[in-house]
Amino acid sequence: MNLICKEFVFPFKEGECHASTLLRLADGAVLTAWFGGSKEGNLDVQIWLSRRENGVWSTPASVPTAVPVQHWNPVLFQTDDETVTLFYKIGKPIDVWQTMVIRSTDGGRTWTAPEELVAGDESGGRGPVKNKPIRTSDGRILAPASTEHGTCWRCFVDEFDGNRWIKHPDFPVDNEYVGVIQPTLWEDADGKFHALMRSNQGKIYRADSADGGRAFGTCYPTDLPNNNSGLDAVMTEGGTLVLVCNPVEKNWGPRSPLSVFVSTDNGETFDKALDLETEQGEFSYPAVIADGERVYITYTYKRQSIAYCELTV
Repeated sequence: MNLICKEFVFPFKEGECHASTLLRLADGAVLTAWFGGSKEGNLDVQIWLSRRENGVWSTPASVPTAVPVQHWNPVLFQTDDETVTLFYKIGKPIDVWQTMVIRSTDGGRTWTAPEELVAGDESGGRGPVKNKPIRTSDGRILAPASTEHGTCWRCFVDEFDGNRWIKHPDFPVDNEYVGVIQPTLWEDADGKFHALMRSNQGKIYRADSADGGRAFGTCYPTDLPNNNSGLDAVMTEGGTLVLVCNPVEKNWGPRSPLSVFVSTDNGETFDKALDLETEQGEFSYPAVIADGERVYITYTYKRQSIAYCELTV
């Protein structure tokens, strides 16, 4: 892979920033959003957004969400009619999160009023929990979801059928001590679906589905290290699976280095393509998307900024 651009979205002056998401629009602009405030989990934490046009990022601005309440984990997605959807979590503690949604029809410049994604939900959150939904080859939308109830961490897929969100079963685990959250999804050339997940076991976990991404088999460890921190992956048009993660084999381990891995065999094996960061500090919670064979990445940079990269496969 070739790194062709690496820059900061901004120097964040409102305290801490974390958990970015990004979206490339049809006009070539890039949107990124994150949560930020005095400290993660505080009441002043809001969702912020910036737009990149002609190589320049706009001044970060908070988007109109419900305040004061803790805000978490924004996720950007674009529907077929080019409506931009921004999902995010609110509330504290994590096991009582609600998922909210706002929409924009002008490329993220203005937004609708916030509404619950699933009215009355008290399950700990619906829809995408950190990583982007995927649009399947048969036109459905699958959101990678998870909940955290104490030490019981479970992943599932939330499916939008065009009218409502349908919660599919939790991914099975082989023992109660395995905790998995924040999956990332892809569909392979045969129409089968797969997930990679953050875990508390020092390894990235995987699960596979042969029924359209509804039910997944038992989660199992891969050879890839995981530090119990977020990761993300995307399949390019050419069939290369690109994974961004902290390859540290320790539960709650350091969030450095941050590296890019590639797989040409549907995630069975991975090779390191490059390190994005290697110094000490927090470089975490990557988000990755692809347009053709070009890959776009954002990630947390020491909680002081969001970093942005473009690569070619």
